[in-house]
Amino acid sequence: MTDVKTDIPAARAPREYDWQLILGTGVLVALCLAAIGAPLLAPYGPWELAGQPYLPPLSQGHLLGTDTLGRDVLSGVIHGAQVSLIVGAASAAAAILIGVIVGGLAGYFGGIVDDILMRFSEFLQTMPGLALALVLVAVLGPSMWSVVLAIALVTWAPVARLIRAEFLSLRSREFVLAATVLGESHWKIMAGHMLPNALGPIISVASLKVASGILTESTISFLGLGDVNRISWGMMIGVGQSNLRDAWWISLFPGVALFATVLALTLIADGLPRLLGSRKQSML
Repeated sequence: MTDVKTDIPAARAPREYDWQLILGTGVLVALCLAAIGAPLLAPYGPWELAGQPYLPPLSQGHLLGTDTLGRDVLSGVIHGAQVSLIVGAASAAAAILIGVIVGGLAGYFGGIVDDILMRFSEFLQTMPGLALALVLVAVLGPSMWSVVLAIALVTWAPVARLIRAEFLSLRSREFVLAATVLGESHWKIMAGHMLPNALGPIISVASLKVASGILTESTISFLGLGDVNRISWGMMIGVGQSNLRDAWWISLFPGVALFATVLALTLIADGLPRLLGSRKQSML
């Protein structure tokens, strides 16, 4: 009598949900929806004089009170999300684009190209980023897009060094050597073969760059160098900072919105590497 062995598939382990990634994504999605629907969600316009100045929260129909001129704080917070998210996303995208180009060229070609580009990026990193951004905004003029450009120009260097390290490790791989033997152009090898394999670190650092851009924009607006035609959280905090004892709500609620946004982006940046790592393991 022979023993018949049957292979019974092992039960799958229960899927573990990353609460940090879920929480961060939920908060960020809510903020994006609020920014998109600001004209419908905000009870007043961002610059509209909606009531008496210094009204506390929950008084005369103003949920978060009014500021020094009588503008509705809730409306300002909702409309301010537009500027903060646009500046953060646009500056991060521009910084990553510059960093990918510079770091990719340095890591792929090496030699004198690597030395020149990396020495320049190291020189840029030795300078205080916020001070340099303030100088650039003062030179370019206070507008939202000058702030985006200034932030991008002072934050691309770390991205370039990250991409350079990735390209240095990828250029000796078999698929890159095979593409070189087949006579493919340098640009096709970098964009078609190497860059897709370096997207993981780029995606992970993108959230932190957006958070950094939002914080830098808020600081610039707090100091009075932001776009005076667009309300932002930094501007609102700066307006209320001289009345913290008597009208604390003017600065508190924009500060809470800023804190929640940066925290959400930090949670996403912390959870994305785990998500990408788990997907790689499931594919193996």
